[in-house]
Amino acid sequence: MTAALVAGLVAGYGIAVPVGAVATYLVSLTARTSLRTGVCAALGVATADGLYALLATVGGAAVAAALRPVLTPLRWASAVVLLVLAVRGAATALRQYRAHRLSTRSDPPPPSPARAFLGLLGVTLLNPTTVIYFAALVLGDGADDAVRPVQQGVFVLAAFAASASWQVLLATGGALLGRALTGHRGRLATALVSSAVMTALAVRMVA
Repeated sequence: MTAALVAGLVAGYGIAVPVGAVATYLVSLTARTSLRTGVCAALGVATADGLYALLATVGGAAVAAALRPVLTPLRWASAVVLLVLAVRGAATALRQYRAHRLSTRSDPPPPSPARAFLGLLGVTLLNPTTVIYFAALVLGDGADDAVRPVQQGVFVLAAFAASASWQVLLATGGALLGRALTGHRGRLATALVSSAVMTALAVRMVA
């Protein structure tokens, strides 16, 4: 149970920490509207992460028996997927930092809290990296052992809680925290931290 809790927290923070377009919009939305709207939007992002974590755990349990003969190659493949995601995230952050790319698009009129939740939920669900990330973790870490539904639930809830806590932190930070995390150095630092987490998880799979 504790292992599932820790794994879910680590996985949730690993996918949530990078500050990209969605997080930048979340911070600016909170600054332009209200904390209530920002928290609703943050929970929309976290809900998408939780749904993908649920799909990954359910799918991983369903195909565990079929994958048992190829566990070792699969574990290495999953580790490679995580490493690729880590390298790509770090490389993108470094490239953007060096090029000093900032978004200059004007934001649409601020939505209501309900629309903010649904909008950020939809945008995050369209990100394929999230489901690939969780699927790689679950298949690489849990395909060789039967995972009880309770452990799956703990993993999913922990991943949701980790994502939600980070997204709400971004929302409640307001303009001051937003400038720090969505500036060039903040985006680079958070991307590198997330890449380090993914790399550590990949190494753990094959160690």
